[in-house]
Amino acid sequence: MDADERQKLLDEIARQAAEILVLRQAIDALTRRIFGVSSEKLDAAQLELMLDPDSAKKASAAAPADPGPAAEIPSHKKAVTKTRAPRIPDHLPLVREELDPPEVRLNPEAFRRIGEEVREQLHFKPAEFIRIQLVRGKYVRKDDPCAKPFINPLPPSLQDRCIATPGLIAEVVDNRFVCHLPYYRQQEMFARMGVNLHRKTLCDWALLATDWISIIYREIQYEHWRALYRQIDETPIDYLEPGSGKAQTGYLWVSNIPGGSVLYHWRDGRDGGAITELFGDSLSGDVNADPLVRIIQCDGYSAYTAWAKDKSWVKLMGCHAHVRRKFFEASKQSPRLIGWILRQIGHLYHIETQLREAKVGPALREATRAAQSRPIHRRLKKLIDLLALRRSILPKSLLGKAISYTLNQWQRLEVYLSDGRVEIDNNGVENSIRPTKLGARNWMFIGAESAGQKSAILYTIVENCRRLGINPKEYLEDVLTRLPAMKASEAASLTPANWLLARSGKSVRMAA
Repeated sequence: MDADERQKLLDEIARQAAEILVLRQAIDALTRRIFGVSSEKLDAAQLELMLDPDSAKKASAAAPADPGPAAEIPSHKKAVTKTRAPRIPDHLPLVREELDPPEVRLNPEAFRRIGEEVREQLHFKPAEFIRIQLVRGKYVRKDDPCAKPFINPLPPSLQDRCIATPGLIAEVVDNRFVCHLPYYRQQEMFARMGVNLHRKTLCDWALLATDWISIIYREIQYEHWRALYRQIDETPIDYLEPGSGKAQTGYLWVSNIPGGSVLYHWRDGRDGGAITELFGDSLSGDVNADPLVRIIQCDGYSAYTAWAKDKSWVKLMGCHAHVRRKFFEASKQSPRLIGWILRQIGHLYHIETQLREAKVGPALREATRAAQSRPIHRRLKKLIDLLALRRSILPKSLLGKAISYTLNQWQRLEVYLSDGRVEIDNNGVENSIRPTKLGARNWMFIGAESAGQKSAILYTIVENCRRLGINPKEYLEDVLTRLPAMKASEAASLTPANWLLARSGKSVRMAA
C-alpha cells in the first residue's frame, strides 16, 4: 500500500468517525427529548461539576465516609413558614348532618349536650341538565276578540330554534379548549348523564360561539396591530382536508404582548404571509414614513428575516432562551466549556429576575443592563468567536450548530441591552403555545382547514381569560348571553380585560 492510498483510508476513517459522532449526538438529543427531563435548569452543584469535574472527585474522595453528628453545620437561615391553604375551602356551601346516638334520638329530654366532635368531608355533585321552557302567553282584548293577539317577543338568542343555552355552549367550549376534551368524549360524558348529543352537534355549537365572539377577537386583533413590541412564534397543528386521504399540517401563529393580551392566527403554511396577516391593516399606507419602530421578538426562523428585509420600520430581536437551549443540548460534548457558557447566561437571567422582582421602569432596566449585562455579553461573544475558529468542533455537531446559531443571532440578542421595554427571551409566547400542544395530544387534529381560524379565535379568548384569572366558562356564558342584544360598537367592552375591569373596577396586568 503506497502513501496516497494510506492517506485516503485515514481520511475516510476520519470522515466516518466525524459522521458517527454527529449521528450519536442526534440520537442522544432525540432520546433526551423523548425520555429525559424537559427542564433546562441547572443548579450550582451541576454547574460546578461541569466546570471542574476533577475537583469534585477529589472533594468526594477527601470527605470521610461517616462524618458523624459533630460534622453537621447548623443552619442560621430562618425557616420560612408558608401559609397552607385549607384542604376544604370555607366558601363552599355547608350541609350539616347530626349523628346523635340512638338512645338520644329515642329520649332527647333525658340527655344534656356537653359538646360535639366534627369531621369534615368534601362531596362532589355532578353537573346536571335542566329543561327550560320559555312560555309566552297569547292575549286578546275582551272588548275586541277579533283584533291581533298580544304576545311577548322571544328574547334575543344566538340562533333561532337552537336548543342550547349560552351556559351549555360555554360548557362545550370550556371542555374542548380549556380541559382539552374531544367532542366524542363529551358525547360519552353527556350520555352518562342521560342526554344524547351527537359530537357534530357539539362541534356546531362551538362554531356558533365562534361566529358571535369573532367581533371580540377583532378588538384584540386591533390591539396587536397597534402594538410597538410583540413576540411571535408558530406551532404546527394537523388538520383533515376532505378528499386528501391523510392529515395535512397547518400552523397556529401566536402573537404575544408581554404584560398584555395574546392573539392566535391560523394559516395553512409557514411562510412570511402569516406575519403580514398578523400586522393586518397596520401595513396599509406608507409605513416606512412612520417614525415608530415595531420590534418583533422571534427565533432564528428564516421567514422572519426574509419578511423584514425591506421594512426599515421593523427591528427583529433574538431570544436568549433559544441560545441557552442549544448549548444545553450540546452539554455532553464539552461539559466544562458549555458549563461556563451556561453559567454566564444564568447570570444574565439572574439580573432579569432581580429587575422583575424590583418592578423597575424601562429606563432603570436599560441602565442596569448596560452596566451589568453588557460586560457578560462581551465575554460570551469573545469566547464564541474563538470557538468558531476551532477546527475540532464540527459544524454539524450540536456544539457547532449552537455556535453558528448564536453568532447569526448576536445582533438581535443585543437589542434588549439598549431597550428597557423588551424582555430577554421569547418565553411569553412559547408559554401561550403549550395549551394548544396539550389539546392536540387529545383531539389529534383540527377538522377541516376552515376550522383552524375558528379554533384560533376560541384559543385567543380562553387564553386571555386564563391570564387574567377569569373563569373561561363564566366569561363565555355571560358574553354569549349579552351579545345578541348588543350593538357591534359595544363589543370592545366585552374583551376579557375590559370585562374584568367592569366587574372589579380596577385595571390588572396579565400573567404570561
